[in-house]
Amino acid sequence: MFSKRRFITLAMVMVFMQALAGCSQQTAQTPAPTPPEVQAPANPDVILATTTSTQDSGLLDVLVPKFEADTGYVVKTVSVGTGAALAMGEKGEADVLLVHSPAAEMELVEKGFATNRMLVMHNDFLFIGPEADPAGIKGLKSSAEALKKIKDTNSMFISRGDKSGTHVMELNLWKAAEITPAVGANYQEAGQGMGATLTIANQKNGYTLTDRGTYLAQKKNIALVPMVEGEKALLNIYHVMTVNPEKWPKVNAEGGKAFADFMVAPATQEIIKTFGVDKFGEPLFFPDAGKNENELDKAA
Repeated sequence: MFSKRRFITLAMVMVFMQALAGCSQQTAQTPAPTPPEVQAPANPDVILATTTSTQDSGLLDVLVPKFEADTGYVVKTVSVGTGAALAMGEKGEADVLLVHSPAAEMELVEKGFATNRMLVMHNDFLFIGPEADPAGIKGLKSSAEALKKIKDTNSMFISRGDKSGTHVMELNLWKAAEITPAVGANYQEAGQGMGATLTIANQKNGYTLTDRGTYLAQKKNIALVPMVEGEKALLNIYHVMTVNPEKWPKVNAEGGKAFADFMVAPATQEIIKTFGVDKFGEPLFFPDAGKNENELDKAA
């Protein structure tokens, strides 16, 4: 009798211990809870008006998805010339602007349509043209001298012609050379973004002014080569600024500010610093958040 009872008791203990072990094993194998996903803001849609160079260079293809993943906002990017982007801001048709025409930007700020203007990055402009170089400008250090030679030799020049930051820069350089270009057989306007303008200049075997980021991103598709570069006057500076909700109460002020802050955040600036190095051996842009704009140069 005693042996039978002992056997039953031991069997019950073993079953109990196995049950405990099973519970313990199950607990150990249960994965740790994952952190909650980023919650979408109350107003998640952000309209970004920006120059074509930030899109054509591929930079926004990297930055926008990261911003969306980090914040829950959804960005609608409108890639146009800086002039058109600034006009969108003035009309309250965008929430945040990423542009590169400092004088025009300041005019919008002074009118009260834009606020929170911050330095983001820079690269530079350069003149490119056909390898044969019919105007003989390759290696010149002066944009004014190069433009005079292009004019004197009746060489083909393709202008953006779209009131973009690049177009404004080009017109300023012609003005500095004391030349007023007129649309005609040898001076033609693309009326399109930087990438399309490079394609047209390549097809017509002409010269054009381009930002370095777009040129590096597109140079595999064209035969044009650098002609004039490195001049201080060719600096290309980008700022981000938000559309003023006091002028346009319906803009997504919080979303616009979130994107502006994202662009100058250290992690984003680090991405900008290395963007393009793996493909081109040099960065397409230099990060500038917190710097003195008057002390910038290409080498950063």
